[in-house]
Amino acid sequence: MILAAVMLKMGTYGFLRFSLPILPEATRAFVPMMVLLSIIGIVYGALVALAQKDWKRLVAYSSVSHMAMVMLGMFALNPVGITGSIVQQLNHGISTGGLFLLVGVVYERRHTREISEYGGLSKVMPVYAAIFLVMTMSSIGLPTLNGFIGELLILQGVFVANKVWAAFAGSGVVLGAAYMLYLYQRTMFGKIENPKNERLLDLSHRVSSRRSRRCSMLAVWMGIYPAPFLRRLETSVQHIILRVSPQYAAKYAECNPRRRPRRRSPRRTTRRRSSCRPCRATSTAIRSRRRRRDRIGADAAGSFALRLLLHPAGAGAHRRARCSC
Repeated sequence: MILAAVMLKMGTYGFLRFSLPILPEATRAFVPMMVLLSIIGIVYGALVALAQKDWKRLVAYSSVSHMAMVMLGMFALNPVGITGSIVQQLNHGISTGGLFLLVGVVYERRHTREISEYGGLSKVMPVYAAIFLVMTMSSIGLPTLNGFIGELLILQGVFVANKVWAAFAGSGVVLGAAYMLYLYQRTMFGKIENPKNERLLDLSHRVSSRRSRRCSMLAVWMGIYPAPFLRRLETSVQHIILRVSPQYAAKYAECNPRRRPRRRSPRRTTRRRSSCRPCRATSTAIRSRRRRRDRIGADAAGSFALRLLLHPAGAGAHRRARCSC
């Protein structure tokens, strides 16, 4: 689960953090090769996942297809594609991590991952089937779930770059729906033909159950309200785009014009300056002591009596009459 949800993103993070900003010219030069490898990964990973008979291997090969989709959106080199690439990495960590967790729950009960050993689990494990359905639809990219946001942004960005690339990316989405729905149909629906599945326990309040429910809640939240995540990515995406695609600099300047600072009028003072030198010296000394007191702190400045004792004119200066000038 940790490998699929976290460690699998180290390569894509390296591209975003180091390769694209540091080597923008090399990035633009290698776009055709990276796009070709991404398209091969999308189609090949989906076809291999469709032919799997092992539950865990199917989810693993689906990760290959999804990460290839992430790379394709990244090398579209436009703001929408890179934003969708980053969002899809978050989505993949939630959906694929949840799927691996749910596969592990069944493996603990049956000690087998063969798809043919299962069938009709929704009758004996309805809560498990419901959560697995949410994770499956999240991996497919159903609207109102997190996978839809990332895939939509990637497809939009790739379509702007090249329509042929977008066609191959769309085929990966269709094949992803095929193997995930086929998996759900073979494991959750139908009759319970294996007697070992009749007494399987449903999800309870164990740690795995709580984690799977949290993953499903995150998937729904990111699908319904993705604005906090998109706002968080604006600055980082803009920094990368200005390095690899300078033609967007003028558009960013038009969308975000710099505000001119307002000129502040000079502060008017109603206090008249005294012409008496002793009074001006005393007020200057008081202001300097106040600045020193604010700098050092109230504790170091001392009490009011101590300040009067330190006054150069004496302790009774505050009781003397003001200068008549």
